[in-house]
Amino acid sequence: MTERQIRLFGDPVLRSVCDPIQPGDKRVQGLVDDLLETVEVPGRAGLAANQIGVALRAFSYNIDGRVGYILNPVITELAGERELVEEGCLSVPGFYFPRLRYPQATVTGIDVAGNPIEIGGEGILAQAIQHEVDHLDGHLYIEGLEPDAKRDAMRAIRSASWY
Repeated sequence: MTERQIRLFGDPVLRSVCDPIQPGDKRVQGLVDDLLETVEVPGRAGLAANQIGVALRAFSYNIDGRVGYILNPVITELAGERELVEEGCLSVPGFYFPRLRYPQATVTGIDVAGNPIEIGGEGILAQAIQHEVDHLDGHLYIEGLEPDAKRDAMRAIRSASWY
């Protein structure tokens, strides 16, 4: 297992639609191990595979002491009225912007053995599910900001020392 470097805004892999994972692929266990170790760093809630440079459909999460992963995730349910929440991203470090998200979300997929799994929840877990699946579809959270907030976000990002 290795803690991997996070790809930052501007890296083309973050705009890539990730490919499905084939069950039984021997490389997948290493990817899962790296995703889990990298998301366990304090302050991290979720991590999509493309954020560590791997364009495959997988993400890990670390919410309230619950650490796990899912391969080939598909959102199967979004519930409640969308709410404006402060959201950040490891690929856009140091910034939080207001983003509309559903308060409840459920995702289905598989584990490394190909067994079906389901993850669902509310609050931060629901937000992380939506955020990470967006990553796997090649979208950054700033794309979903209201126009004024997006303009302000882009201005702030362009002035960041890491940009």
